[in-house]
Amino acid sequence: MSEITRLFGNRADAYASFRPQYPDSLFTWLAANSPGQERALDIACGNGQASRPLLQHFNQVLACDGSPEQLRAAPDLQGVDCFAADASAQPLADASLDLIVVAQALHWFATPAFFAETRRLLRPDGLFCAWCYSLLRIDAALDAVLDDFYWNTLGGYWPSGRASVDAGYRDIQPPFTRIQVPAFAIELEWDLQQLLGYLGTWSAVQKLEQASGRDPLPELLPRLRQAWGDGQQKRFVRWPLHFLAGLPTRPHS
Repeated sequence: MSEITRLFGNRADAYASFRPQYPDSLFTWLAANSPGQERALDIACGNGQASRPLLQHFNQVLACDGSPEQLRAAPDLQGVDCFAADASAQPLADASLDLIVVAQALHWFATPAFFAETRRLLRPDGLFCAWCYSLLRIDAALDAVLDDFYWNTLGGYWPSGRASVDAGYRDIQPPFTRIQVPAFAIELEWDLQQLLGYLGTWSAVQKLEQASGRDPLPELLPRLRQAWGDGQQKRFVRWPLHFLAGLPTRPHS
């Protein structure tokens, strides 16, 4: 088996394998800043990256996604109450939640109707917190290669909502009192193969391949290898998290 086949030949399970996990300290902070620890809801939960850690802090964790297929494909979510629902129309009672989180998905549905739904669902002083992460950072040489790949090679293939992620959600203005979130980040040590596996999960990579019939990752590999050095060497990889958090049920001026 060639190196290219080995590195890029199996993307079916790549999303669950290579998507970075959020820091435990974030969920400790969320629980400490919620009015209680009874019920938390993860909206647009995807594969449950934010749902599972909430189980350590809340008596009941609910997770919803607009896609039943996504929920069925999620890895083990034992203990999480999962259901399919539109983000702006939840089958839950008024003032029934201490916390609502949205991880890497708010940019798809940040509408007045959605924020009105969060006000309906949260208890008084209940906490809403959404976050996103964009480009990973490693070092100057690798960052330059990744920036060129992201903005130039893939520039025309990102969905429109991605612009909000690139802006760190600064373009979204929610109708509620904002609160400051500490500076959290995803931090890992990866080798080159792990980085490539992660890049293969990017939607723009897959869209370019579908549109052109060519996989851009093998073309990128020589530049990455030159900047990385020994592919087996672990490097420190960091994704700063960007937050939009607040208290939707508290009156504001």
